[in-house]
Amino acid sequence: MSRGAASSDRIAARFFVAGTVQGVWFRASTRSRALELGLDGYARNCSDGRVKVLAIGASGAIDALEQWLWRGPERAVVTGMTRESALDNGERGFLTG
Repeated sequence: MSRGAASSDRIAARFFVAGTVQGVWFRASTRSRALELGLDGYARNCSDGRVKVLAIGASGAIDALEQWLWRGPERAVVTGMTRESALDNGERGFLTG
């Protein structure tokens, strides 16, 4: 995927991923997959045990990340996920933290 897409081609989605998703390299693995897909955004732990992911980029790339989030890395056990529309906050790169 190209990072050269016009800003008007960018959409944003926020995901909340539940299950065994903390302490299993979920955020770092999400970052790697998002960068492969040419996405910007972040993955952060929530205090309730979920991981929040903001993905910004091409619609198809966000859909591909959503499919990957249902599996996650090898040690993750995803039991649920929600997706909601978000605003493109201009984030560049993909952060964890």
